[in-house]
Amino acid sequence: MNVAIGTGGIVLAFVAALCATVTIAYSLVRRRPHRARLMVPYAALVLVGSVVAFGAMERAFIQRDFTIAFVAENGSHRTPLLFETTAIWSGLVGSLLLWGLVLAGYLVVLLWRFRDRLSDPLMGWAVVVMFAVSTFFFGLMLGPASPFVRFAPPLGFEGDGPNPLLQNHPLMAVHPPMLYLGYVGFTVPFAFAIGALITGRVGEGWLVATRRWTLFAWGFLTAGIVLGAWWSYEVLGWAGYWAWDPVENASFLPWLTGTAYLHSVMIQERRGMLRVWNIALLCATFALTILGTFLTRSGVIESVHAFSEGSIGPILLGFFAAVVLLSVGLIGWRGDRLRSPGSIDSPLSREGAFLLNNVLFAAFAFVVLLGTVFPLVVEALRDRRVSVGPQYFNRMTTPIGFVLLFLMAIAPVLPWRKASAELLSQRLLWPAWAAVAAASTAALLGARGLEPMLAFTLGGFAAGAALRQVILATRRQGLRGLLGRANGGMIVHLGVVFIAVGLAASGSYLRDDEFSLAEGESASMAGHTVTYLGLSVVEHPEKQSYVAAVQVDDVGVYRPSVNLFRGAGQSVGEPSVRTSWKDDVYLTLEQPLPGVDGVAVIRVIVQPMVSWLWVGGLLMALGTLLAAFPGRRRRAVDAVSAPIVARKDRDRAHVPAEVS
Repeated sequence: MNVAIGTGGIVLAFVAALCATVTIAYSLVRRRPHRARLMVPYAALVLVGSVVAFGAMERAFIQRDFTIAFVAENGSHRTPLLFETTAIWSGLVGSLLLWGLVLAGYLVVLLWRFRDRLSDPLMGWAVVVMFAVSTFFFGLMLGPASPFVRFAPPLGFEGDGPNPLLQNHPLMAVHPPMLYLGYVGFTVPFAFAIGALITGRVGEGWLVATRRWTLFAWGFLTAGIVLGAWWSYEVLGWAGYWAWDPVENASFLPWLTGTAYLHSVMIQERRGMLRVWNIALLCATFALTILGTFLTRSGVIESVHAFSEGSIGPILLGFFAAVVLLSVGLIGWRGDRLRSPGSIDSPLSREGAFLLNNVLFAAFAFVVLLGTVFPLVVEALRDRRVSVGPQYFNRMTTPIGFVLLFLMAIAPVLPWRKASAELLSQRLLWPAWAAVAAASTAALLGARGLEPMLAFTLGGFAAGAALRQVILATRRQGLRGLLGRANGGMIVHLGVVFIAVGLAASGSYLRDDEFSLAEGESASMAGHTVTYLGLSVVEHPEKQSYVAAVQVDDVGVYRPSVNLFRGAGQSVGEPSVRTSWKDDVYLTLEQPLPGVDGVAVIRVIVQPMVSWLWVGGLLMALGTLLAAFPGRRRRAVDAVSAPIVARKDRDRAHVPAEVS
């Protein structure tokens, strides 16, 4: 029954999306706007179909319906319910079901949000693009990536369950959906950009309608990346959170271009500049999400994050190429209309700083993209494998990161058009003192080394600039002053500073050692004392766990373990971490069974300020929420600015900028 229900849902969603794409595009070409009302029932059918298909697969996992091949490969009677329900996105076809569900949800919310403006041609073409993307993904599920392939389980079949690494931490219930909300969310601004290019309405008006959609997609992607780093830290047992893995890079690339867009779009709203650049950034961001989908789901790379090899790789690569060609072709076609009416008056201005910021983000993205795809290109052309390690990424991106931290301090205090040296010195006084204080504090606490000290100094500089703006805003308007893109952005900047400082400290001052300890024996390292208290064996339905009890600094007992998963026959370590504001004590059990005289091998890793990474991620999420709700002055601007889908096209009208 699950096979019939799920397949029926996919067929319904695909047919509705295909019919909507053809019908609405035809009505727009023939200028029959009354047919725009068909968008709503078509979108409802796509959503119903995707919910039915996703629900059928979830039902199959909960029931352990092994007559479906995907459930037989990733489900098990022994797997706990939480990880059995999240197993749907632990493989290729299940992840596509989630993609289709999220995309259908965005489509319905978009139509509800603009329900009184459906007859606008720009809106119509944007919806056509979203239906076309939906058609592609549901078409994949009907063909080479069908989730509901039948399977005949042998008698007594129990299933192996998902990859043991994917059933070892509850973050697996949150991290992938957050990434998908970000990935798929960028379809909305991309669709509006294509709609603006098709209709020729490439002024500033369409930016107003897509501002929050882009911001929320970026916020979800940010949260997904940070949660993924946290999962890696808590699960993989190497005390790391970012390894420049190709799949990690695949999520980071659209984040970089999306971040560049969120900065440069303010120049277009204020001065009417960078139109080509902004549309290109949106198209590149969406294209990079498709490239990331290809890297993750095609089997071309080996990664703990990647799914097994399938037959959809060439199809995804073809879709990526089609997106790029369509975007470049439309931008070239509308080249004359995309010419900016304004120009940068002085490099020492907010426009100049944002432009340099964009160049740096583009360079950052190019470096990451080159290091990610270069091994694939070499393997395809020369049939030999090469690897690009973390050393390349660290060496190439660290200087760019330092300059970006410097710009984070400079850009918020710069006025539009031109800044005087006197004004700049006044506004940078607080940030400069913050930089001195950060560097002095780090030196007094024993920090050494050029790169970490530079990171602490520039972090203090950027934090001082952000705090200055936040304090001034709250003094004028109270807590309401935190609302709005400018001040919410400063909270995001503070989060970035926390992450930058955490990266510098944890990466530069890590201490790592292994100790062979008998029961009751202690060892000391980096100012911490660990005492091995003994080993116990704990039986679970899906695994057998060897758990070591380790006391840290007489403040608590922590329990690193090694888990033997019965279905997969695989041993997976599970670290235990004592976290504090100052540092983390990261414990892993290297030898699951006691050796001679009950000796166990305990690995101890001490990393300073790792918790700053997670606090920084929380601040970035908070800043995104604050930026999504306009402050008092922004609401006044939005009340008089022209919406993109108004009956009278006002693309030439000046859209006042947000006053920071």
